[in-house]
Amino acid sequence: MDRDQVALAAIAGAHGVGGEVRLKLFAQDLDSLRRHKQVRAGERCLTLTALRDAKQPIARFAEIADRSAAEALRGQLVTVARAALPPLEAGEYYHADLIGLPCEDTAGTPLGRVAAVENFGAGDLIEVERPDGRRSLVPFRAGIAELRDGRIVLDPVFLA
Repeated sequence: MDRDQVALAAIAGAHGVGGEVRLKLFAQDLDSLRRHKQVRAGERCLTLTALRDAKQPIARFAEIADRSAAEALRGQLVTVARAALPPLEAGEYYHADLIGLPCEDTAGTPLGRVAAVENFGAGDLIEVERPDGRRSLVPFRAGIAELRDGRIVLDPVFLA
């Protein structure tokens, strides 16, 4: 993905027969996506015309008229230009900015890199890929894993 784009959701599949899609939301809430009328899904520019809350949020795009067109978008990331996002407050971050950051312990010993960021409802988890290729999910919170000066400082006890 282009570093000038930030993913706010992924299209999980079609919803109904009228061209609506189910979303997996990466943003904090639906309003984070709702404020953007123009988004990208893969290489396509789309106009967001409706967004509603459900078990999985449902979106409608002006350019998508039927189920087959909606289903063709399955798996695509819904992104917006980084410049269109609101400025970050102190201590805030976009998940996309964490991916690829080096991870080290408090002494500066390299432990790996951030491969992904997940949130299953209880807070952010970073997936750390270690030099040997093994991966561990680590809670991204103070005292365990923290963002400091462009790197993640983490407690190696949490690397399973």
